[in-house]
Amino acid sequence: MRNNILLAICVGALALPLASCNESKETATVAQTYGPSPTLPPPEHSWIPTVDIASVNRWPEGAKPVAANGMTVAAFATGLEHPRTVYVLPNGDVLVAESNAPPKQSGFSIKGFIYGLAQNRAGAGVPSANRITLLRDADGDGVAETRSTFISNLSSPFGMVLVGEDFYVANADAIVKFPYREGDTKISAPGVKLADLPAGPINHHWTKDLTASPDGSKLYVTVGSNSNIGENGMEAEKDRAAVLEVDRASGQWRVFASGLRNPNGPAWNPKTGELWVVVNERDELGNDLVPDYMTSVKEGAFYGWPYSYFGDRVDTRVEPRRPDLVQKAMSPDYALGAHTASLGLVFNTGNLFPPEMEGGAFIGQHGSWNRRPPSGYKVIFVPFKDGKPSGPPQDVLTGFLNDQGEAQGRPVGLRLDKQGALLVADDVGNTIWRVTPAAKSASR
Repeated sequence: MRNNILLAICVGALALPLASCNESKETATVAQTYGPSPTLPPPEHSWIPTVDIASVNRWPEGAKPVAANGMTVAAFATGLEHPRTVYVLPNGDVLVAESNAPPKQSGFSIKGFIYGLAQNRAGAGVPSANRITLLRDADGDGVAETRSTFISNLSSPFGMVLVGEDFYVANADAIVKFPYREGDTKISAPGVKLADLPAGPINHHWTKDLTASPDGSKLYVTVGSNSNIGENGMEAEKDRAAVLEVDRASGQWRVFASGLRNPNGPAWNPKTGELWVVVNERDELGNDLVPDYMTSVKEGAFYGWPYSYFGDRVDTRVEPRRPDLVQKAMSPDYALGAHTASLGLVFNTGNLFPPEMEGGAFIGQHGSWNRRPPSGYKVIFVPFKDGKPSGPPQDVLTGFLNDQGEAQGRPVGLRLDKQGALLVADDVGNTIWRVTPAAKSASR
């Protein structure tokens, strides 16, 4: 009976974009929740968390995101099926992982049911296409005129990386290797499993993102947590909320860094050579806690989850407490706003954008489902100097929410194409957008 009451309450909270009683009347400004020292208000607790999900109303014909002054945006490819990440091959071909969560293996739970309803409302409840599609712009006009199925029958693919003639895909449960020759538009050879990855019946944060070390000897894969704050038991979090380092020759792996609730977008800082990620932080502590962030990832470091956030700020909901781990928890480098769902990260290593943008980071913010007013739903740029963030974020693409607060699109993975233009995967708009300086939009 109690479960039925809770279910009715939660469904009602989902159906109506109401602010829960735990919301402050005044919230931090967006600017205060970004940067190396964000405003961190006292945590707020409520029996019913805030739920405010943007329903889907995809881009009308001819519509597109709003590009920042001095930039322009155009569709590189449309009509995709939930495109999540992009990868650019050396010859300029663009790969797109069309993917979604694998089927749930765990039993029914109220929280899981509500999460599923939320996903459906947000346009993320579609089956996974389980494929990687190749897009080719042979005439260089900034629009892909051909596409082909590059690899099919995958298992919720997300991360991709090419090392020599070996192409690696991070599925929801394993890294798989395929042979690749430059110019291939399709891989028919069966994949060879390099390594199993943490998965199992829960696999809450299923996305596994991927990059390779500069010398190609190691792969680095991101693995998100199996819960918000460890409520499924810490045994379910074994080797999760972490970046794993995988030996490419043997497939053996180890935890490289931990305490990262849901890391994604692994990328190498062009100035320092450090590995960086964006991280989705925990929920249900209020509108302005806890900010997502981007950070350099140091070998052996612990970043707090679930016991603390932004260094030694203890999350009192987590039992038993671990003061030993809190004491050594590292603070992240740069906050990206509370509940923004920052998922994409790429450093500007090209020379297409203005010199002042050199070495900075583009970040795709998928958008909140539990903040009022919403946050994220845009692509931003953070300038860097001497390998560190050096200023406030700058909007690159906005307008993903229409005037009624409906989601026309949601940005996820990012990459630079061979000419240095920014490619943005939009999984609700089923589009890959291409962003360039306005004066250079027509030429590649």
